[in-house]
Amino acid sequence: MYDSILVATDGSDAATDAVDHAVELAGQFDVPLSGVAVLESRTDYDNAIVDPEETRRRQREQAERALSDLETRAEAVDVPVETTIRTGVPHEEILAAAEERDASAVVVGSRGRSSFTGALLGSTVDAIVRLANRPVLVVGDEAPR
Repeated sequence: MYDSILVATDGSDAATDAVDHAVELAGQFDVPLSGVAVLESRTDYDNAIVDPEETRRRQREQAERALSDLETRAEAVDVPVETTIRTGVPHEEILAAAEERDASAVVVGSRGRSSFTGALLGSTVDAIVRLANRPVLVVGDEAPR
């Protein structure tokens, strides 16, 4: 059914659930797993209040933690995983990564770290589901919205 799986993570609770699901799927189908974290390029601030370099540093640290967690979870069940950090518009970068890796399916969390950012910038998950040319599995928590 699947030859490879790509999971997107930002370290949020829903993304962690998606990581768990993707690791389990990759293990069940005995296929390689790819992980991607995207450093959002549309929220760079250039003012005296928020230091853009500090913002980028924090984004990178958060992405590295999320991908390290993915690697740990995959390693624990002997699932091969390759991870990468990309910079850009999240849905575009996730879809590009899926295309480049020829992923059979994309697994994403139902919502990311910031619902405020999501409201301002549109739903990354919605864009992925609408624009993907491969199956997308949306994994979410059970909390009402």
